Amino acid sequence: MIRTLVRDPLAHFLLAGAAIWGALALIGDPVDPASRMIELSRERQAGIALGFERMMGRPPTDAEMDAAIARWVREEVLYREALRLGIDQGDAVVRRRLATKMDELAGAEAEVVRPSDAVLERWLADNAENYAAGGAVSFAQAFFPNEKAAREALGAMQPEGTPISLPKSVEAMELTEIEAVFGREFASGLASLSTGEAWQGPVRSGFGWHLVRLDRRTAGRVSDLESIRDRLEADWRSATIAERRKRAYEVLRAAYSVEVE
Repeated sequence: MIRTLVRDPLAHFLLAGAAIWGALALIGDPVDPASRMIELSRERQAGIALGFERMMGRPPTDAEMDAAIARWVREEVLYREALRLGIDQGDAVVRRRLATKMDELAGAEAEVVRPSDAVLERWLADNAENYAAGGAVSFAQAFFPNEKAAREALGAMQPEGTPISLPKSVEAMELTEIEAVFGREFASGLASLSTGEAWQGPVRSGFGWHLVRLDRRTAGRVSDLESIRDRLEADWRSATIAERRKRAYEVLRAAYSVEVE
């Protein structure tokens, strides 16, 4: 177990994060809201210039650099005053933003890495049903606005869903069309269902949750890597980021005990 963690990049991220937060706890907030002295180091100026260049595609002129520094100083003044007044305490927006930032850190590496052909080939093999061309399915669906309502209706012979502008049943619809009508998440969910008379699910879509009766499925031809490389890479990256965020939270959550009164 320990050897596995040592080799895991996610574990490195978590250990580094713990060290950073531990250091901050020992030395305190690096920004002293009571201080009236703002020091703009050469490193900070270089960072401001780099940010401008990334946004505009060119280095800033002297006048633009002066304006960028003035904006930074204004933001720093307001930031310190907000800390001094304790505005950050108990602010739901700040709390949510910090939580989101931690999530982003966990998946940051996967956002920029370029997966190798071997990784994409493995992903394609493991998820071949999502990339089959020419295959079609026939099914009926009942829509529910939340998962709880869908699960409660699962045992019914004919689930009564909520009306929505989606077809209640489709005949021999190809995967690409299903994605266009119901969304990619729903189309992927169909791949895990078996044909038969029983209602299954819930299957999630961008609209909500669905119970599905899968009547027929005809297999299609799996596309080759080169023809769907961009889609494969996007799907792999999205799934990898979600998995890393999930694992990071599980590791962090294990360190806490929660009492609900």
